[in-house]
Amino acid sequence: MGGLLDRHVEFIEALRAAGIPVSLAEDIDAARAATALSWSGRDQVRTAYAATLVKRSGHRAPFDALFDLYFPALTGETRARGLDEEVEGEDAPDGSMPNDTGKALSSFRDELADAMIGAQPDGQPDALRDLAIEAVGTFGAMRGRAPGLSSWSAYQALKRVAPDELVDQIVAGLLMQGDDTRTARRRAANRVQQFTALVEQDALRRIAEEKGAQHVADTTVRPTIDNLPFLSARRTDLEAMRREIQPLARRLATRLTKEQHAKRRGPLDFRRTVRASISTGGVPLTTHHRPKRPHRTELVVLCDVSGSVANFAQFTLLLVFALRDQFTKVRAFTFIDHVHEVTHHFKPGADVVDVMADLAAATSHAALWGRTNYGRAFTKFVEEHADALGPKTSLLVLGDARSNYSDLQLDGFKAMVAQCRNAWWLNPEHARNWGTGDSAAPQYAELVSMVECRNLAQLGEFVHDIV
Repeated sequence: MGGLLDRHVEFIEALRAAGIPVSLAEDIDAARAATALSWSGRDQVRTAYAATLVKRSGHRAPFDALFDLYFPALTGETRARGLDEEVEGEDAPDGSMPNDTGKALSSFRDELADAMIGAQPDGQPDALRDLAIEAVGTFGAMRGRAPGLSSWSAYQALKRVAPDELVDQIVAGLLMQGDDTRTARRRAANRVQQFTALVEQDALRRIAEEKGAQHVADTTVRPTIDNLPFLSARRTDLEAMRREIQPLARRLATRLTKEQHAKRRGPLDFRRTVRASISTGGVPLTTHHRPKRPHRTELVVLCDVSGSVANFAQFTLLLVFALRDQFTKVRAFTFIDHVHEVTHHFKPGADVVDVMADLAAATSHAALWGRTNYGRAFTKFVEEHADALGPKTSLLVLGDARSNYSDLQLDGFKAMVAQCRNAWWLNPEHARNWGTGDSAAPQYAELVSMVECRNLAQLGEFVHDIV
């Protein structure tokens, strides 16, 4: 029981490290649910953990990946069919891969094709899972590896088995079962993808047994979408982030409304309080407050839209305009080495996809020479849009402060900041990278508050704080 409790605690810590919030009460609920179930039904245990710990659909994928690491379906070695001498798994003298033409590999591929043809469309059969485990144990072993290196490789197993080359054989089998060509090819591709995922999952299981689940979790499990760095997001991640913008805006708006209601009383009205205390012998049993004057910010957003920073700027703009009711007025400008206003793209009820497309098209207007130049952009902003700044304005600059070693125009930027009530600079790079290479973050940080903002979670907290 002690070992299971330790593994439970490690699992909860891994979830939190991946960005999945787990409270102490949820931790206790999950432990109670796990002890009430039989561990022979692993899927039931997974469901119990998910029901008590996962609160958002975007957190399910990292949860499943971590559950498979900390509570694998099996441990230890599995059966491995005998290999011919030519496929013993040792590298050839020249360091190349062995010539995998032996009977063992041929037999395995035939058995794999038959299993894929007979697989049910509504799930992964045990036969396919068993073959994936065998593929790693037989063809994914990395013998003679140096200390500290893994002894298992999903890449090597998949390269030697080559399931992609079985598609035509699988399609032929499905056609014989009555499928049409289009359906057969789609089902064949799906089953090859399923087998590939199972091989990768088993390789991670074996590596976790060697190096520990935490090591694998730290190196392979991607954080939740709201904790994924903007600068390392893939195309599919960017699409998920776009879908997350509106829910994030709704959560922020709800949170802000609650906080504003909690703080709706204004400052103490001393005179009214003293006057009311006369009836109680001078004891101020009842306090009176002045009406609270609502204060909303006029926001000007100046965005660097060059390279990978463009995605960060676009997400920030989408979130700001989703919360535009919280501001008196919002104006947005993009730049690379020239400045272009994009406020008109953010119309009430506008579709996110259309806005993103319009912003991408508007990028060409923000570049004159095509190279990021913060100094030139700030100069052009003052020349063409000086009326945007004033004593009621909050200025928000978005960018990595990498200006290709050009003139930074620090005096001009200092004058811009001086005109505003507040000013912040959101930088999507990790703070440890500020000042490296052509980064001018330290120089600008002396003039404006430079804030690290690498993911949606940090972005949401910042926007909440400034509203």
